[in-house]
Amino acid sequence: MTYKHVKTLDTSKDFILPCRKDNLDAIQQLLPIKNPDFDGSFSTYQLLYGKGGNRIYLIGLGEEKNSAQLENTFQKLAFETQKYWDKSIQVFAEDLNENEIKKAVIGLEMAQYAIGEFKSEKEKTNKTSVAFISTEPLKKVLEEGHYTGETINKIKALVDAPPNIKTPEFLGDWAEQSAKKSDYKCTVLKHKELKKQGFDAVLSVGKGSVNKPVVIITEYTPKTNKKVDIALVGKGITFDSGGLSIKPSTNLHYMKSDMGGAAVVLGVVELVSKLKLNINIVGIVCSAENAVDAESYRPGDVINSYSGKTIEIIDTDAEGRLVLADGLSYAVKNIKPEYLIDLATLTGSVVRTLGYEAAGMFTHNTEMASTMSDIGYKVHERVWQLPMFEEYKSVLHSDIADIRNFSGTPLTGASNAAQFLEFFTEDHKNWMHLDIAGVSFGASPYAKMKSASGYGIQLITEFIKKKASK
Repeated sequence: MTYKHVKTLDTSKDFILPCRKDNLDAIQQLLPIKNPDFDGSFSTYQLLYGKGGNRIYLIGLGEEKNSAQLENTFQKLAFETQKYWDKSIQVFAEDLNENEIKKAVIGLEMAQYAIGEFKSEKEKTNKTSVAFISTEPLKKVLEEGHYTGETINKIKALVDAPPNIKTPEFLGDWAEQSAKKSDYKCTVLKHKELKKQGFDAVLSVGKGSVNKPVVIITEYTPKTNKKVDIALVGKGITFDSGGLSIKPSTNLHYMKSDMGGAAVVLGVVELVSKLKLNINIVGIVCSAENAVDAESYRPGDVINSYSGKTIEIIDTDAEGRLVLADGLSYAVKNIKPEYLIDLATLTGSVVRTLGYEAAGMFTHNTEMASTMSDIGYKVHERVWQLPMFEEYKSVLHSDIADIRNFSGTPLTGASNAAQFLEFFTEDHKNWMHLDIAGVSFGASPYAKMKSASGYGIQLITEFIKKKASK
C-alpha cells in the first residue's frame, strides 16, 4: 500500500469512516442514512453505500481502553474487505489524533502480510493508494506508520519461514541486504571467525547441524559521540529440535519460530535507521540450529563461553540461554552500552505463568522496568515483571563448572533462565531480559495454523524513541 495526505474528503468515492463507541452523532453529516445499525464497538465494521454507489465502511474504534490496539480493527477491516477495494480508498482522519492515525496505518499495512510465501500459486494482491483526510499535516506520522507496519510484516515473514530456508546464514544474508537498503552497518561473523573470537557457547549449540552458526552485528550510529546508547541481543535459534535432550514430536514443526527474539532485533535496527532517530544502537543476533548428530553437544558436557566462564550442560534443550550468554558478554566487553536488552523465546515457564498476553520482564532497574511497562500498555505489547530472588540462584550451582545451564526442577523456570543470563552481564546496571515465548508466535485470526505475531517491534522502538528524545 501507499499512503498520502489529502485535506478534503471526496464523498463520491469509497472511504473508511472511523467511529467511537456510541458516538454516531460525530459523523452523522457523512452518513447516507440516519440510523445505521452500528454502535462503534471495537473491531467491528459495517458497509454502507453512498448516493453514487460508493462504499462507506463504518469502522468501530471502541472505547478509550481500546486505543492501544487500534491497529487491530483496521487490520481486520482491510484483511476482510480489501479485495473489493478499487485502486484507492480514503480514511476520514479529521477526528483522529496522530497516534491513532499511526496505528491505523500500521493495521492497514499489517493486513498486507501474505503468509503463503511458499505456495506454488500465490494470491493476487491489489496495490491500493490510501488517502488520509485531515486538515493537519500528516506526512511524518504516515511515514512512521508505514515503516512500522512494513517492518512488522518483514519479521513475521522471517519467523514464519521454514527452517530448511531460514538457516543462520540466511539470517545473516537478510541483515546484510537490509543494511544496504536502509543505510546502517552489518557484520556477519561466520564459523572461522567465531572460533577465533571465542564464541564457544554459540559454536557448541550449533555443532550438530550442517548449517553452521553465525553472529550478526548490526550498527546504527548517527551521533558524533560514538558511545552506544542501547544494545539489543536476540536469540536466533533457526530450528530447535532440543538436541540430544530431544523434544516430543507434537508441535515440533513450530520450533522454526525459536528465533523470534533475533527477528525483533533485526527489525528494530532497520526501523530505527529508516526513522533516522538520533541515537546510537547496536543489535547482536546469535544464531544457530540446535540439531541431533554424532557431533552434537551432550548433557554432562562442560563448555566454554565468550566471557571465559564455564558452563555445565544439564539439558541441551536449554540452548537459547547459551547463545545469549555469548551475545551479552560480547556486548558488555566490546560495546559497553548504556542500556542492554535481550529478547528471546526462551522458556515454556513464562507461558505457563503469563499465558499469551504478556512477555516476562526481568531487571533490577526499577526506572527501566516502569518505562518499559508503560510503553507496553501504550502499544499493547505488554510486559510483566517477574522476580529474580537471590534464593532462586542456588539451583544453578555446578560442582564442576562456574554455572549450569538448567536447574532440573519444575519451578521458577523463567526466573532461573533470567538469572543464568544475568551471570554473563557483569552486573550491568541497565540490563533487561524479555522472555517473549508466549507472545511472539501463536494462534491468529489471519491464519489456520500458529504464526508470528510481530510482537516487540513497537515496544522496543518506542523505548528507543523515548531515550532518543532525552
